[in-house]
Amino acid sequence: MEVKATDVKKLREKTGAGILDCKKALARAEGDFNQAEKILKELGLAAATKRSGRSTNEGRIFSIIKNSKGGLLELSCETDFVARNSDFITFGQNILEKIVDREIGTVTEELKEQVNELAGKIKENINIRRFKILKTGENEFLTDYIHGEGRIGVLVKLEVGRSELLDNSAVKEFAFDCALHIAAFNPKYLSKDRVEEEYLKEQEEIFTKQVERMGKPEKVIPGIVKGKLNKHFSEICLLDQGFVKDEKQTVSQVLKSLEKEVGGSVNITDYLYYRVGEEL
Repeated sequence: MEVKATDVKKLREKTGAGILDCKKALARAEGDFNQAEKILKELGLAAATKRSGRSTNEGRIFSIIKNSKGGLLELSCETDFVARNSDFITFGQNILEKIVDREIGTVTEELKEQVNELAGKIKENINIRRFKILKTGENEFLTDYIHGEGRIGVLVKLEVGRSELLDNSAVKEFAFDCALHIAAFNPKYLSKDRVEEEYLKEQEEIFTKQVERMGKPEKVIPGIVKGKLNKHFSEICLLDQGFVKDEKQTVSQVLKSLEKEVGGSVNITDYLYYRVGEEL
């Protein structure tokens, strides 16, 4: 079958595999993009932890924490010049505050009108690409972090065992370090138990194919696959990743040390990561 150059380009950008390998995988998969991606992974030619494609537009990420709620917003535009425009920045922050205050779930007609008004003023297409709100309960708090000129935004939620730990300086420092870590490593999941069964099954199949191609005895294959899965978890799960300030320790190990230091439980319960233009 004929393989489209646009599909080859898209597959290469998503997996990091070579052009010829992408073309062969698409031909073998009869044009099925997802199947071609899986084939490349089985052959060990794709980045297993690749989460998003290259940026396709410009824009800025905004964050806010207010009244036990926090939010992230991606406001897109055509040029990085507009992303640095003071009117654009003020508008994004104000819109996000309105979204969080009112707990808006989708882009309303009112929001669309306000965006169109700004677009007419700046003379460039502007869109609310996405936003999300995190809420806190008892003994929970939020920390946010914006990297660079709004290229990456992170919101992380922690829960402590005692209310007095909410203002503990070591706990607050750890929360901010977690936000830095997430911005740097973009974990796909919080922990192993958050990994979808379908994704886990697919990875097991991929690793099994890889080991079979190595010619290993059948009896040792399950053990090798398990080892590969554990290594994979250390790459995609926040709690299993090497900590940003000390990669010899995992995030969960640093968390346990913190709990001993402050004399109470501390848990990361949720987080958001936005990067301008990432594939959704």
